[in-house]
Amino acid sequence: MKYLVFGLGNIGSEYTETRHNIGFKILDGLVRSSGIFFESDKLASKAIVKFKGRQLILLKPSTYMNLSGKSVNYWMQKEKVPIERVLILTDDLALPFGKLRLRGKGSDGGHNGLKSINEILGNNKYARLRFGVGSEFNPGSQVNYVLGNWSTEEQKQMDERIETCSELIKSFASVGLGSTMSNFNNK
Repeated sequence: MKYLVFGLGNIGSEYTETRHNIGFKILDGLVRSSGIFFESDKLASKAIVKFKGRQLILLKPSTYMNLSGKSVNYWMQKEKVPIERVLILTDDLALPFGKLRLRGKGSDGGHNGLKSINEILGNNKYARLRFGVGSEFNPGSQVNYVLGNWSTEEQKQMDERIETCSELIKSFASVGLGSTMSNFNNK
């Protein structure tokens, strides 16, 4: 059984360590622990991880954040994967750093990547893991904050948070959304 896991972010070395690229960072951690590599493909970099008889197709869209929906739609069609087996990984300003919130549907919450996905898919009924990046910025500085680098304190906690996200992704594919939400939300 195939699952699509999209880590949202922006391509380019200037974005690599930014808060907005946590989706990429989570997938990089999962791939690194699996000993495989991402390869360039159409509208994304792709890696495949096998776990308990499931095929996790990990995708980092190359469309930039604001056009993420184009990549999500393309890969859902190409791989013939229904929306119930799609997971989107994204940053969230409304959650404190490192807090995880998995949901099966919801609004875009002002997030341009989710907004693009909602518009292109025509609905918001897909699983998304929101990774808290906090909101330690002055009014009007939101863009600079999400496109800014992690603090030293955040970096110290990052490996553990990435590992927890990797376990959550595997759980989503093996035991489903409901059980994974119960086991991982607010962890």
